Amino acid sequence: MCGLAALFEVGRRFDRELLSAIDADLFHRGPDSGGHLSEEGWALVFRRLAIIDPKSQSDQPMRSADGRQALIFNGEIYNYRALRAELEQHGVSFRTEGDTETLLQGYRTWGEGVLDRLEGMYAFCLVDLARNAVIAARDPLGIKPLYMLRRGELTAFASEARPLHRLQSPSVDETALGELITFGWAAGRLSNFRNIDRVPGGTVITVSLGNGEISERRFCDPLETLGQDECVTEADCQAAVENSVSSHLVSDVGYSLQLSGGVDSSLIAALAAGQSERGLASYSVNLPDHPFDEGVYQDMVAARYGLDHSRVNVSAADYAEMLPRAVRHMEGPTPHGGCTMLMLLCGHVREHSKVVLTGEGADELFGGYLRYALWRKTLWQERVAAVLPGVVWPDRWPFAGLRRLAGLDAAAYSTIYHDFRAVARIFPGLLPTPGVREAASARYQDFRDRLFAIDQVAYLESLLVRQDKMSMAQSVEARVPFAHLPLYRYANRLPHRIRCPGGETKPVLKQMAERHLPYDLIYRRKIGLWLPYHEWFRDEKGAGRYLEALTAPDSKLAAYAEKALLTSLVESFRIGDRQSGLVLQRLVELELWMRSLSEEPKSPSLYA
Repeated sequence: MCGLAALFEVGRRFDRELLSAIDADLFHRGPDSGGHLSEEGWALVFRRLAIIDPKSQSDQPMRSADGRQALIFNGEIYNYRALRAELEQHGVSFRTEGDTETLLQGYRTWGEGVLDRLEGMYAFCLVDLARNAVIAARDPLGIKPLYMLRRGELTAFASEARPLHRLQSPSVDETALGELITFGWAAGRLSNFRNIDRVPGGTVITVSLGNGEISERRFCDPLETLGQDECVTEADCQAAVENSVSSHLVSDVGYSLQLSGGVDSSLIAALAAGQSERGLASYSVNLPDHPFDEGVYQDMVAARYGLDHSRVNVSAADYAEMLPRAVRHMEGPTPHGGCTMLMLLCGHVREHSKVVLTGEGADELFGGYLRYALWRKTLWQERVAAVLPGVVWPDRWPFAGLRRLAGLDAAAYSTIYHDFRAVARIFPGLLPTPGVREAASARYQDFRDRLFAIDQVAYLESLLVRQDKMSMAQSVEARVPFAHLPLYRYANRLPHRIRCPGGETKPVLKQMAERHLPYDLIYRRKIGLWLPYHEWFRDEKGAGRYLEALTAPDSKLAAYAEKALLTSLVESFRIGDRQSGLVLQRLVELELWMRSLSEEPKSPSLYA
C-alpha cells in the first residue's frame, strides 16, 4: 500500500524540486521509503508502505534489468505467488520476493493481458520504453484510487488529487458539487475538482510518449456478472468468502482486524482467526454510554476467538477536533461521518500494525441495507409515480414516498436518507443530473439488480475510497476481503430468491455467519458507524462551532444557496430540529473542504 504520482509531457524535463514536493504530498501514504525516476518526457514519484517483501530490494520505482520498463504500483496482488510460479515456468527469474516484480515481469511476459490475471487491489503506472508508451490501470472494483489530470500536452496520474494541484490550481467542479450535496459522493469520473478525473475501476489508459495521445479501454466490468440468476449456491458463496479472507492474510509484517461488532467485520474476524497460527489483535471505535455503542457485540467476538481487543473511545470533542483533517485527507466531504472515526481508529492501529482487515463491501454484495428489504415497496412507488406523474401527492403517509420519488430513478434515490427535495430548494442551481447511477440502473430490468448495480458502481466506491484515504492518512493499509473480484463472480450470480427475497437484509451472509457467530449478534438491528450528529453539532464548543461558517459573510457554499433558506435551516436546527443534523453535517464538511482549497500548497508548481 503506497502512494504514486506520474507526470508525462513530450520533450519536458520535470524539475527535481517539484518531484520532491510531490513526494512530500504523498509521504503519509508510504513513510518507509521513497524514490523518483525521471527522464526526458516523464517522471515517476513513489512512497512505499512496505508490506510484501519489505526489504529495500522491492523499493520503487522498480525498473527492469534491461531498463526498458519502469513501474510504480500501489496496492497488493493477492495471487502473486501463483503468477510468479507460472512466470518461472516461462523461464523468468526474479531478484525479489514481492508482488511488484511479479507485476512487472507479468507485463513483460503477457503485456496488458496481465490485467486479466490479477486478483487484488491496485493502481499502477508503467513506463514501457519499448512501446514508447505509458500504461496506467486501476483495479476493477476501484479499491485503490487513481486520479488523472490532462492539461494541454501534460498528462499526470496520482493516488490523490493533492499532487495534481501543483500542476493546476484547484477549483470546485460544480457538477460534482450537485452530487455531493444530494448523494454525499460524486460518482464515476467526478473527482470533486474541475479538470481532474477519477479513473474508473477496471480501466486501462495508454499515453503515447511520442505524441502525448491517449487511449482508454475497460478491461473488466464486474457488473457483467450481475443479473444472470444462475445456479450458484450458498455453499459456493461461502467457499468464495473463505478463500477471499485467506488471500487477504498474505503479509510479511502481520495484520490486525477492524471490529465494529456488526456481522461483516465479525465474520472476517472469525474466519481470519481460524486461519491464523498466532493470536490476532482487533480494534474498535466506541461511544461509551451511548445507545449507538456496539461494545457488547465486539466483546462477544473477541471472547469467542481470543482476540487481543482494544477499544478507542471517541467523544464529541475528538470528532470536532479531527473533522477538518478528515475532510482534508478525503479531498472533499466525507461520504460517511464515520470517516473521522476510522481515521482516529487507524491512528491507534498504526502503533502496533501496518495492516488491518475490514468488513467493508459486504452490504453492496449481499444486500445489507434496508432498501433491499423494502425493494417491493419502493418499486411500487416508482411505478405509481410514473403512471400518474402529474399528481401532487400529499406530503404524508402513505403518499410521502410517491411524492419523494416522483420523476426520479427510485433505485438511485433510495440510497438517500435525508429530505433531498428540501435541500434542493436551498441549492436550486446544484441539482444533480442523471449520471453513473442512472446509467447502471438502466442496464437491468429487475429492481433488485438495479439496486445492486447502483451500489456497486457508486456507493461501494465511496466506502472503499474513504477506507483507503482515512487509513493511509495514518500510514495503515486497509484490506477489504468482501471487495474481491473472484467473490463477486459467485455472489452476483446468486438467484434473487436466495440473495434478496425481500423483508430481510443479507440473508445469505447471515446464514453463513451462523456457523461462527452468536445468534444475538447476527439478528439484531444494524447500527454501523452511525454518529449522534444532532447532539454533536448542537455543541457550540464542539462540532457546532463549524455551523457559523455556513452563514458567515465569507461562506463559500452560501454563494450557491438561497441564503435565507440556508440560514433558516441552521437556526431551526439550533432550536431543536433533530432531522437536520445529517444534512448540516454534510454541508459543514462541504464548507470546510471548499475553504481548505485556498490553503493548498502553491509552490513549487508548474502553474505558478
